[in-house]
Amino acid sequence: MINVGVLGATGAVGQRFVQLLADHPWFNLECLMASERSAGKEYRNAVNWRLDTPLPESVGGLKVKPVGVESSKGLDIVFSALPADLATTVERDIANAGVCVCSNASSHRMDKDIPLVIAEVNPEHLGLIEVQHDAGCDGCIVTNPNCSTIMLVSALNAIKHRNITDIKVATMQAISGAGFDGVAAMAIYDNVIPYIGSEEKKMETETLKIMGKFDGAEIVDAPLKVSASCNRVPVIDGHTLAVWTDAKGSVEEIINDFKNYKVPFGGLPTQPEKSVLYLDQEDRPQPRLDRNRGNGMTVSVGRVREGGRFIAMGHNTIRGAAGASVLNAELIVSRKLI
Repeated sequence: MINVGVLGATGAVGQRFVQLLADHPWFNLECLMASERSAGKEYRNAVNWRLDTPLPESVGGLKVKPVGVESSKGLDIVFSALPADLATTVERDIANAGVCVCSNASSHRMDKDIPLVIAEVNPEHLGLIEVQHDAGCDGCIVTNPNCSTIMLVSALNAIKHRNITDIKVATMQAISGAGFDGVAAMAIYDNVIPYIGSEEKKMETETLKIMGKFDGAEIVDAPLKVSASCNRVPVIDGHTLAVWTDAKGSVEEIINDFKNYKVPFGGLPTQPEKSVLYLDQEDRPQPRLDRNRGNGMTVSVGRVREGGRFIAMGHNTIRGAAGASVLNAELIVSRKLI
């Protein structure tokens, strides 16, 4: 078994990590780290568990440890759900101490030596792990993208051969993306908030890196133009994206691309049967009906129209966050990169 831990284990994404890792067939979850306020308590007493499944019994009695290198000793992989400002230093320190850090934080996504990976889209970017080792890092950092970027690029990967150069996207993002205390009830009820700090920039830059080429030393950005408009809507889980592209091809051809899309590997525990699923109903996908497909790891697409237009949707805290990191870790282990 691979010994793993979670940084920021009491927050919204941290709880998803715990949920996904508690009974994982490859990973032994033995360390939960959180703030000094929680350190020393049993996890069941430190966390306000808010997910739709019970707190796993196997982790309830674990003592929460403080965030840091000392707590990470003896671990093979650490999953990070830390806030970006804290992750900047902590993740580097833990990686330099010889641990593989699979991070959902935004701190290092655009660093030249760190891969920004969607497992099914750009697994070759994991070659940057060797670049980190060559630079003297005993461990490594591997990041996954912003939640909406994951939905967008996962869908685009099925049609990227259609000479796409221009992408426009408008997001309708669930409130869980802001964390448990991120959006005040009186602000979001009966409302749409047409601004989410830094989300648009993340989508516009991360997409270029993910869809870029690894030249053996660094990632060369894809020659794309991405324009994003991000909105918070009163949905609990599930980000929905309206996408416009300049993909060449008929509606029928693009639909067939989505229907026939296959990823280059299989057999990983968190990997869904369909990473991208086309739904042939006029009014789908919808968050309430489709967010839990593939145990929350499937990106659903539909409403394909002329001009390369379509709708994409996925579960933001599973496919768009914790699940993406866990799948990246499974890929790393399966390729014997740690």
